[in-house]
Amino acid sequence: EGGPQNAKLVALSGPTHAEEVALDMPTTIVSACPDEAAAEYVQDVFSNTCMRVYTNADIKGVELSGALKNVIALGVGISTGLGYGDNARAALITRGIAEIARLGVAMGCNIHTFAGLAGIGDLIVTATSMHSRNNRAGILIGNEREVIERLGEARDWLYAFTTLARQGRALGIRFSATARTRSIHLRRLFERYNFPGTAEATFEAALQG
Repeated sequence: EGGPQNAKLVALSGPTHAEEVALDMPTTIVSACPDEAAAEYVQDVFSNTCMRVYTNADIKGVELSGALKNVIALGVGISTGLGYGDNARAALITRGIAEIARLGVAMGCNIHTFAGLAGIGDLIVTATSMHSRNNRAGILIGNEREVIERLGEARDWLYAFTTLARQGRALGIRFSATARTRSIHLRRLFERYNFPGTAEATFEAALQG
């Protein structure tokens, strides 16, 4: 929507940490585009003996999952850093994908997208792998250790938090897991680490949603 005229845009997303893809480890990914032929073309380009590519017409749901799973992954990392166990991680991942799916369906996405590779699949790997920057940063926050030296490291989380809060308000959807991660832990983060004024203002804006 709003892109170049006559351009066929395809989104590639899924549980694909580059560290493993580079080593030819078995990987699956989604090629998403409303144009089936375009999605299948990209599928053919990237398919090989190590990577299996699936197609999905729901490009909006795939892109939404890819952005918002970072919010949940950060919260899961914080939970781990605080010393909570597998039960808490499972609860956050499960409730997190439910919240993402709730927003997605309200925005016209296909609910099945969130039960697939681009949804729960990408969330699982991002929320549990030590390859994941979001998971590692969350662990450090939970441990109350130095985690961010430059605001740029946090921009992905801030954009995702702000987007989720804005869309949730517009559609009348309540997000408990993401709201707690945003309002409690990010506030503690910028207070503890004494960000400069511009960074603090950005965090404050995100906290206000």
